[in-house]
Amino acid sequence: MTDLRVSLIQADLKWHDAAANRALFEEKIQQLPATDLVVLPEMFTTGFSMDAPALAEEMDGPTVTWLKQVAQQTQAVVMGSAIIKDQGNYYNRLLWVRPDGSLETYDKRHLFRMAGECEAYTPGNQKLIVELNGWKICPLVCYDLRFPVWARNTPLHYDVLIYIASWPNKRRLAWQTLLRARAIENLAFCLGVNRVGTDANGHLYAGDTAAYNLLGEELYHSEHEEAFTTITLSRAHLEETRKKLPWDVDADAFTIL
Repeated sequence: MTDLRVSLIQADLKWHDAAANRALFEEKIQQLPATDLVVLPEMFTTGFSMDAPALAEEMDGPTVTWLKQVAQQTQAVVMGSAIIKDQGNYYNRLLWVRPDGSLETYDKRHLFRMAGECEAYTPGNQKLIVELNGWKICPLVCYDLRFPVWARNTPLHYDVLIYIASWPNKRRLAWQTLLRARAIENLAFCLGVNRVGTDANGHLYAGDTAAYNLLGEELYHSEHEEAFTTITLSRAHLEETRKKLPWDVDADAFTIL
């Protein structure tokens, strides 16, 4: 049974300054111990912005190139989302980049209409499940957290659910509550990586980057300040809990149309 080492980085993003943010995260990543996966926040190069035409990069642009370099240097998968232009559309695209340079993508499905995200970006329609060292991982983005059906783990398709976010301080109770709920209801580890600081729109972010085990017990929590940590997810806890509490067997079957 192999455990999984996951590094979570909570940072104060520089508004609309991709180069500065890449430098910021590179400095923090260099301080990490050996790890299997590095998790960066939503729109980690720009902050949560609706100015897609001015900020979007192509898939062969500097941010994807940088992610490949960092993954190769750390020999870890690196993930985060960025503003990407692809075939004439703009996406809030999660990038899952491996040390060998290969990558997978997930386009945020639930776009935050209260900020106009649904007008600036095209929604995705495919969930992503990736494998890392024998672990199945489902990465999602921010507002996706409010929609449990999209994350429903019936049958057990994944072992770890990860949300990256720009989740504001004024709704932090929902963030904390729903992360824990997703862990419990899906019989999976649930991790959430959020940013801190105040953006150019005046929105304050408390961070509340956190990790929960299958029982909803807190493994890590950091608020208000920049922070990074590497946690170890226990394969024994995963297998023993699912064997002892197989409530997935009684879950309702359904299909998303």
